[in-house]
Amino acid sequence: MSTGEKSPLATKDQIKLLLIDDEVGYVDVLANRLSKRNISVTKAYSGTDAMHAVRNKDFDVAILDLKMEDMDGLEVLKIFKQMGLPAEVIMLTGHGSQTAAKEGIQLGAFDYLTKPCELHDLIEKIQEAYQKRKKQTQSSS
Repeated sequence: MSTGEKSPLATKDQIKLLLIDDEVGYVDVLANRLSKRNISVTKAYSGTDAMHAVRNKDFDVAILDLKMEDMDGLEVLKIFKQMGLPAEVIMLTGHGSQTAAKEGIQLGAFDYLTKPCELHDLIEKIQEAYQKRKKQTQSSS
């Protein structure tokens, strides 16, 4: 990126993102790529890790994989909603799991993407979710 070129996420504030997926390599690579785009990424390699993370820090957006070993994404989403987590949640689903992803939206997820997804599509969803979160924060203050 050249010096005069703006980041795809040109916002004043850094987006605080929680990335939840049990594929360690995927999480590490994606976190690295997102952190270069004005996104502060906290990694969680399981639903349990995610629960610990949200107790210790506020997030604007969470990216949540549907299929994980310890807890599935829908279970994590339900717990987030019970906890009153204000972060917008983007579900990631493998091909053929759109039914579960749509159930996630009914449970309060912002949206879903099918894995593997293009980085620019994911960044666009993160930006949309962040803008929604920001509007909610401004209207409640």
